[in-house]
Amino acid sequence: MTNATAAISAFSICLNISGWELTICLGFLNGASVRVSNELGRGNAEAAVFAIKVILGTSISIGVVFWILCLVFGRRIAYIFTSEEDVAEEVSSLSVLLASSILLNSVQPVLSGAAVGSGTQSVVAYVNMCSYYVIGVPLGVVLAYVTKLEIQGIWIGMIIGVATQTVVLSFITYRMNWDKQVNKATEKLHRLFLERSEDHGESSTTLNS
Repeated sequence: MTNATAAISAFSICLNISGWELTICLGFLNGASVRVSNELGRGNAEAAVFAIKVILGTSISIGVVFWILCLVFGRRIAYIFTSEEDVAEEVSSLSVLLASSILLNSVQPVLSGAAVGSGTQSVVAYVNMCSYYVIGVPLGVVLAYVTKLEIQGIWIGMIIGVATQTVVLSFITYRMNWDKQVNKATEKLHRLFLERSEDHGESSTTLNS
């Protein structure tokens, strides 16, 4: 890479900033997962959908605020970490990509949490693997080294991977039959209680004998 030291330093700074914002959104992921699973367990599909809308709206609102801050203070952000002008210039050139990543990160975790809460963990795992390792990483390598976009190419590939994941999870969430998910949750609960009662009965028999 041309001036690899400055490029990697700027990339690390941007990843740190993106990681800070992502920790907030991961909290929304856990909240969405727990809330959706609880509402489905109660048999209330409408409440589960409403919870997704509220959490998604809150997360996007926070993401938009950080998105605006990154666009406005794209160059000044670098001076939190460094005083080198070439690194600050490189961070400034990555500010649009950083803002885009932050905005996508405010959507994707909530959709992942909703899918996990509805019991489709395996689907989320396959979507994640395909989005990153089939689309994002190979495309980033091509853009970085074939089209000579270097760090920007790697990040564009990452963004396309996250965007693909977000689109697929949005489609899955939109097309989800929540009443059917309620029925599945009810069946799982009945099965769980039945297994517990059988285990309790066996332990009581062992104690009595």
